Amino acid sequence: MTLSLDDPSTDPLDVARDAAAFLASETGVAQHDVALVLGSGWGGAAELIGETVAEIPSHSIPGFSAPAVEGHVGTLRSIRIGDSDRHALVLGSRTHLYEGRGVRRVVHGVRTAAAAGVRSIILTNGCGGLNPDWTPGTPVLISDHLNLTATSPIEGANFVDLTDLYSSRLRDVAREVDASLPEGVYVQFRGPHYETPAEVRMAGRLGGDLVGMSTTLEAIAARQAGIDVLGISLVTNLAAGISATALSHEEVIEAGRDAGPRISALLAQIVGRL
Repeated sequence: MTLSLDDPSTDPLDVARDAAAFLASETGVAQHDVALVLGSGWGGAAELIGETVAEIPSHSIPGFSAPAVEGHVGTLRSIRIGDSDRHALVLGSRTHLYEGRGVRRVVHGVRTAAAAGVRSIILTNGCGGLNPDWTPGTPVLISDHLNLTATSPIEGANFVDLTDLYSSRLRDVAREVDASLPEGVYVQFRGPHYETPAEVRMAGRLGGDLVGMSTTLEAIAARQAGIDVLGISLVTNLAAGISATALSHEEVIEAGRDAGPRISALLAQIVGRL
């Protein structure tokens, strides 16, 4: 019987285990060590990590769907990290909450990575920045987040400590690669509309530095699974009310394309140290 994330009686972890077993069979890799979720602008990093062992269309894997957003890649890759015997699982297919497919699908990639043996995950995104000094193309480490989606991936009375959700150890590793990396608090809104200037001001007053539409739910699911999380945002635009120009997804894509070589090399070097 095929398990479905849409069936409320199904344990989503069982679907993740099915997906991990499918990946092991298709890739020939019994266990992966590191996972990466590549957001807008980050897709080129996969080419620099190492040799691609296998690349699988996401929609063929249990629980996954084809991506709905331009700038996201609809495959999962198994990549040998450099010359080591370690493997990275690269998830180019991210489901966003605003797609209306449910929270389970949003975090299914993370849970599949955990079932595949991953102990560290890098979550990336393209975002709006509140700090005018962070020009488009600036990568920023996520030190903490504000989840303004009014939901959680955790079901039932399972209480998970999020004190050190974004691993200070992994942020230190990232700064070994680039000591100039700033860090800030990421604020997730539901989307798909961009934030209003008033919402951006609210986010700033609550302690936020970055605004976007992904990542926090994935991070929570990763922590529940016992995975260490490194979050990195790429500032693709100044947030509404800070920017003098109107916001557009084309701007996000262009900023990611321009920053691609730098952030791809940064990410590949970080993965090599994990």
